[in-house]
Amino acid sequence: MLIAAIIAVFILGYLAIIFEHKIGVNKATSALLTAGLLWILVFQTKETLPQQHLHFLQEELGGVIQIVLFLLGALAIVEVINAHKGFAHVSSLLNIKSKRAFLWVVGFITFFLSAVLDNLTTAIVMISLIRKVVHDKEDRWLIGGAIVIAANAGGAWTPIGDVTTTMLWIGGQLSSGAIIKSLFLPSIACLVLALIPMQFFLKGEVPEHSLDAKGGPHSLLILILGVLALVSVPLFKYLTGLPPFMGILFGLGLLWIITDLLHHNHPERHNLRVAEVIKHIDIPSVVFFLGILLAVAALQEVGVLKAMANYLDRTLNSQALIAIFIGLLSAVVDNVPLVAAAMGMYDVSAYPPDSSFWKMIAYAAGTGGSILIIGSAAGVVFMGLEKVDFFYYLKRVSICAAIGYFGGFAVYLLQQSFF
Repeated sequence: MLIAAIIAVFILGYLAIIFEHKIGVNKATSALLTAGLLWILVFQTKETLPQQHLHFLQEELGGVIQIVLFLLGALAIVEVINAHKGFAHVSSLLNIKSKRAFLWVVGFITFFLSAVLDNLTTAIVMISLIRKVVHDKEDRWLIGGAIVIAANAGGAWTPIGDVTTTMLWIGGQLSSGAIIKSLFLPSIACLVLALIPMQFFLKGEVPEHSLDAKGGPHSLLILILGVLALVSVPLFKYLTGLPPFMGILFGLGLLWIITDLLHHNHPERHNLRVAEVIKHIDIPSVVFFLGILLAVAALQEVGVLKAMANYLDRTLNSQALIAIFIGLLSAVVDNVPLVAAAMGMYDVSAYPPDSSFWKMIAYAAGTGGSILIIGSAAGVVFMGLEKVDFFYYLKRVSICAAIGYFGGFAVYLLQQSFF
């Protein structure tokens, strides 16, 4: 009876997260309340002593806090770059006349930018840029759809590009080298195979435009330093043995002292100093990750996730099919709890670190969300910024995204069979 209540609370909390905009309650609030209620119920179970539950919760909290601290550091670095208008330098690459060529260039810029930044930030930056260039609504919506696909594909092949890949990296399921080596080709195949049919919806040339490529004070320097701080985290972990959150916080500390030295003699630049910039970090998103990870940990503690894993194993009886299923499910529901659930469902003793199973999960969860506009943070922000109709995306973008998703998965399987 208590297990049924735990499952019911999780489902209700999840529905509240999915329908965040309909009910007017922030998803971070729903995630926190769900986590709190679940752990209250977990501590009422008679089969296990409260002390044992507490020990498990404390152990899980260590891993969860590492992810939260990493996200806070990464978001702060990105916000510092943004405050200095460092991303304005990207606009100089978009002076292209052909709409089809423009689509490909935007796709590849987004792909590689998302591998360094998170896919949500990349989507916001690129959609903001194309709004100043492409005036035809349908063309802009199509190119925006390509940005969603590229941002999600680009985030899947590096340990810092997507929060789900970061979770698997910090959790020890994947190493940074294995992620990059195994998922780069499938991810870029996902993008290319999606863009090939999309380009045929575009004809003619992009109208004359003038993008402001001028950043703020020291913007190029801050852009370079910020990107270096992000991409050097795997190297920091390899050289020192310290967890990734220490590397990202160390990089933030270096960026902080540099910006203070650059701006301390300019009172009018107080808004560019890190102490001011961090006030603009998207804290609710971080709180959402905290709440949902704790909620999933509660399901793991009472054995729900293990039962789900056994059911999937019996029903699908294939690692590849399980990963594909999780990827398709991420087009409907958020990929963060899905990956958190997979980490709880499948033990590293059964699927060792860097095994094919975890690589397929990383690819599928990272790219599957592109199939529907509601399936990823990049898609949701695209819908919000451009007021894109759900059915327009379904008609023009979803099929292309699905072609890319399955094509990239096929490339991964071929790559595994040959190498």
